[in-house]
Amino acid sequence: MVERWVPRTERDELVMAAMASVRSFTDAMDRMHGGIRSDMDMNATDLAALRMLIVREQRGEWVSPHEIAEHLAISTASTTKLLDRLSESGHVERRPHPHDRRARIVAITEHARREFYRRFGERMVRMRESMADYSDDELRAVIRFLGDMEEALG
Repeated sequence: MVERWVPRTERDELVMAAMASVRSFTDAMDRMHGGIRSDMDMNATDLAALRMLIVREQRGEWVSPHEIAEHLAISTASTTKLLDRLSESGHVERRPHPHDRRARIVAITEHARREFYRRFGERMVRMRESMADYSDDELRAVIRFLGDMEEALG
C-alpha cells in the first residue's frame, strides 16, 4: 500500500497545489459534461463518442466503429448498441469507407454538430479568452503538463 504523501518542501507544496488545480479543473469538466449529457439526454459514453468524432472530424480523419470501441474501452457489442442509439437519435451515420468498400466509418450528423457547438461553443469561447494573457511558452508548458498528466493517468 502506498502511504499518504505529505508535502515537506516548497516544491512539494507547489506540486500539491498543481494537483489540487487539476482536480478542480476535472471537477469543472465533469460538471459541464454532466449538464450537457442531461440537456442532450445522453449517457457519458454517448457524449464521449460524439466528442471523439468532433475532434477527429476537425483533423480530417475518418473513424471506424473499432476505433470508437478502442477509444472508449468498450466491447464491440457495446459499440454496436451505442451506434444504434446515436443513429436512432440522429447524431451519427454509418457510411461506407471512402477507400475500402468492405469497411464502414461513423460520421457525426449536421444535427449533432449544431447541437454540440450550441452547447459547447460558448464555453469554448470563454476558455480561449481565458488563455489570452498567457505567453506562447506558458501555453506550451500547459500543453506539455496536461499531456504528461494524461499519460500518468493512462
